Amino acid sequence: MKSYVVQLEEATIENKNFRHVLFTAHHSQLVLMSLKPGEEIGEEVHDLDQFIRFESGTGMVVLDGQQQPVGDGFAVIIPKGTKHNVFNTSKTEHLKLYTVYSPPDHKLGTIHKTKQDADRDSQDHFDGRTDVQ
Repeated sequence: MKSYVVQLEEATIENKNFRHVLFTAHHSQLVLMSLKPGEEIGEEVHDLDQFIRFESGTGMVVLDGQQQPVGDGFAVIIPKGTKHNVFNTSKTEHLKLYTVYSPPDHKLGTIHKTKQDADRDSQDHFDGRTDVQ
């Protein structure tokens, strides 16, 4: 496969997994995420750039200590080295988003059904394998 086409809004809203890697290229990776009510991704700092687009729900993004409310239609660009976290602030609705990592961050095809699965998986870091052939 050399490229990937998806109805991204629909795929994002239908995603029930905490993390689902859809496509991995040499220099970027498309990942769906769904945060349960009250759940957070967890504070992290990447050695890469990240783009996030929110498709449904309400949340809060913290970038280097600065809080910003987010929801449907919001986008965030997180440059390399930025300490960040994403919180679902709803008590009833999932926060649905997709993210693009540049370069890839996770192994090809990674699916974590829950945040606990993701936290336990110390072997999910990108290993150089891509969907591009």
